[in-house]
Amino acid sequence: MFKSLIIFNLLITLVLSCFSLTEAQDKIQVKDIRHYELPQGLRVVVETSGVAEFIKGELKNPERLFFDIKNSTLNKEIKKEYLVNDSVVNKVRLGQFDINTVRIVFDLKRSDYEFKIIQLEDPFRIVIDIFSNKNIKSQKKSEEKESKITLKRKIVIDPGHGGKDPGAIGPTGLKEKDVTLDIALKLRDILKNDPLFDVVLTRDKDVFIPLNERTEIANRVGADLFISIHTNASPNSMARGIETYILNWTDDEEAIRVAARENAISIKKMKQLKDELGFMLASLEREAKRDSSVKLAGYIHNSMIESLRDSFLRNDNGVKQALFYVLVGANMPSCLLEVSYISNPEEEKLLSQETYRQQIAKSIVEGIRNYFIKNDDIKKLRYAKHVSSTNRAGIKALKNKKQKANL
Repeated sequence: MFKSLIIFNLLITLVLSCFSLTEAQDKIQVKDIRHYELPQGLRVVVETSGVAEFIKGELKNPERLFFDIKNSTLNKEIKKEYLVNDSVVNKVRLGQFDINTVRIVFDLKRSDYEFKIIQLEDPFRIVIDIFSNKNIKSQKKSEEKESKITLKRKIVIDPGHGGKDPGAIGPTGLKEKDVTLDIALKLRDILKNDPLFDVVLTRDKDVFIPLNERTEIANRVGADLFISIHTNASPNSMARGIETYILNWTDDEEAIRVAARENAISIKKMKQLKDELGFMLASLEREAKRDSSVKLAGYIHNSMIESLRDSFLRNDNGVKQALFYVLVGANMPSCLLEVSYISNPEEEKLLSQETYRQQIAKSIVEGIRNYFIKNDDIKKLRYAKHVSSTNRAGIKALKNKKQKANL
């Protein structure tokens, strides 16, 4: 009897151990956390090992906002507290709230705040933005005042791929990462000579940068535009031409194929993302200036077609939409350019030529200029004429024009 009891207890212990092991394996791990200052607030990125379920809550005296990540464990190597230089958030704290919950707490300086939160993949992460309405109003007034004097626009250019990721490779071995970097450097050289633009590259050498970090760079510097440069590829070696993309879901098979290749995932996985990302895309349509992205893509695409068709007889494949990870999370108008098919022997030869890459860079710059000059939503007067701080007559003229135009 005593021996049977011992065996029974051992079996119970074994079953409970197996259950605990399975439960631990099923838990999401909070792997890392980082934060960035935005022009209007704070962004916190929480990296997880999978799709996480979370709830939010608020506490008073003192003011706090918290998010509980369910069925999760915390990486013990993560720093548990971050002091933040922000007008809304004083401190970010996180810890293992209970055996199944990781809690992230924002210690706030004020109660008049707003936040938005989305969950992204590849890698899995939760993105939380916290901002103040007062900050946004103050920023708009500051921008309006500053625009009368400086007029500068910040453009972030993203050369696709890089480092360990070569991108598509042409029939004779030309690599997409090298072509896109060269075009981006040429773009920078042209734009830096224009007093109306500041230009930032996500990479200026052959290094690997994860897709999610590219728009984070643009957000961090407060960019006005984000443009990602790529070369296309197809199993059909005769496929050719230029096409431009904005971020959105599509049922077009060719657009899905292109996005799957650039995202480095399978076409099957791309199609599975449709239902999972519906909420996120709805949020992005509100927050990421989708209408402005359409206009930006149109101006750049038309400029490339007009410029390159005369010299190199390129095909016009149009402006399309697809789910490109590199565009997810951009707080500004954005688009992705497929400047030619590197898989086409003729176009690979063109892409290897300095003159062709220079012509592409010039046409993109012209498209950017057209976007600011011709787009009424951007306010023509901000771009049309540079005004120095000492030019009082010029500033007065701008004020009069602004009043007439109801800007």
